Amino acid sequence: MRRNTAGHAEPDQKAGDRPSVAEPVAFATRQPPKNLSALAYTEIARLIEKKELRAGEVVVEQNLAAYLGISRTPVRQALQRLELEGLLVKSNTKSFVVRKVDLKEYLQSLKAREIMESAAAGMCVELAPAERIAAAKATLGRLKVSERYDQEEHWASDREVHDIVADFCGNQVVGNIVKSLRVTTKLFEVERLAERLEPDTRQHEVILDKIEQRDAAGARKAMADHIKSLFQFALDTVA
Repeated sequence: MRRNTAGHAEPDQKAGDRPSVAEPVAFATRQPPKNLSALAYTEIARLIEKKELRAGEVVVEQNLAAYLGISRTPVRQALQRLELEGLLVKSNTKSFVVRKVDLKEYLQSLKAREIMESAAAGMCVELAPAERIAAAKATLGRLKVSERYDQEEHWASDREVHDIVADFCGNQVVGNIVKSLRVTTKLFEVERLAERLEPDTRQHEVILDKIEQRDAAGARKAMADHIKSLFQFALDTVA
């Protein structure tokens, strides 16, 4: 038996069974120390996103350092950054724990997003760069023709679209609120996520079209419709 990233026992695996483990060790050995914290942050966030570190799970600093092949200092820095962003919280024992979001908080956060992110979508139409819109559309195009479902690609496309709205709404406070709310809603573990690919792709295309057309009212409505769809999906599949 060996220990996984959270410190739980699991069956031994042959070398190469988990290529995602080998990769961070490889990049860690090639990077200057100042980059290690950022690399640790990216990889730990990925583990949380893929639910390899699940809600309520204690994050063991020493195990993560061994997993990444780096010292504990950059891992600690990465964990502190993830805490500030709301992905991790401190337990009573001062250990880092993956934040758990229940259905009530998820639905309330979606309602807040419907208000804030819809407004931000209307605000960004004059500022969103054409190249960012084109890149997001290209990613959506690849998702539509992909023969297999890939959760990481799904999340990456989702982030690309919503970051345009948050980054270019012209109000940093609004943008930060939108990003914070998205952290909360993303942490909620909705089952059957693959079923969201088609409606997400279709709705994201409408949002991008309205932004590209500089249609503020249309962008606000498209974003509101998208978030209402997420709300209803949660009610249908979880509640």
